[in-house]
Amino acid sequence: MILAATLVLLAAGCKSEYDALLNGMDWDAKYEGAFKYFNEGKYGHAAQLFESLSQLSSGTSRDDTVQYYWGLSNYRYKDYVTAETNFSHFLMNFPASPMASDAAFLRIDCLYRSTLRYELDQTPTTNAIGIINLYLLEHPDSEHRAVCEQMLKELGERLDKKAFENAKLYYKMEYYNSARVAFVNVLKDNADNIYREQILYYTAMSSYKYAQMSVEGKQRERYLTFIDDYYNFVGEWPDSVYKRELDVLYRRAQKALGRYSGTEEDLMEKEKDFERERSKILKQSAEDAS
Repeated sequence: MILAATLVLLAAGCKSEYDALLNGMDWDAKYEGAFKYFNEGKYGHAAQLFESLSQLSSGTSRDDTVQYYWGLSNYRYKDYVTAETNFSHFLMNFPASPMASDAAFLRIDCLYRSTLRYELDQTPTTNAIGIINLYLLEHPDSEHRAVCEQMLKELGERLDKKAFENAKLYYKMEYYNSARVAFVNVLKDNADNIYREQILYYTAMSSYKYAQMSVEGKQRERYLTFIDDYYNFVGEWPDSVYKRELDVLYRRAQKALGRYSGTEEDLMEKEKDFERERSKILKQSAEDAS
């Protein structure tokens, strides 16, 4: 009971000390207290004290230090949105400060950490990519270059996945013409999309299924579109795991166009070969995953 009361009193004492600093106007005590809390790892308290000091320090020799450590306290407290605002303000007001280089990188790190997973709005991702590229342009010899390049790689791949999955949604909904247009536009916007193989595959699959579902009078033109998509795919990915499936559809399209010279039995046997091969691939993938 006595121990519990003692702890309560100590906590109250600490709270009173912090509140006195936060609400007081003793510049030196507040400054020392802010660094005391910072060095103790109490970054939330430190951030509030540095924020309070920011008004008192304006125009003094301590101004840049207070502003920088206000941002650093929020960064360590993992409030990256506020810290990014702090560092942006710092860089605008103190571009020649010895701490400016560190502030520039920490701002980037805040932006990177504040980006969202690919299913959500990617405006923060696009913004971060632009600022990271600008940082590398202005600091070509930065010690953080490798980290920044890794950030760019990860953020770029996130945008690639977002674009791919958005187009794929049309395919899943069986809007095959819209899906093909969407997949084509993904590569038009970024030919180096990391999902390029899958995008070209789904482009061909979309055009085939669209042709297959079309009225007879429009099937010829649409099967020809599929054949173009098929040649685009196999020309670029001749050893792809998707090729055998597309080969079967290619023969089906040629048959529909009156160009297939084999028998129906030949076609069925080739389709069986493909199904057997696909079963092996799926089985091997399941074994690899386990």
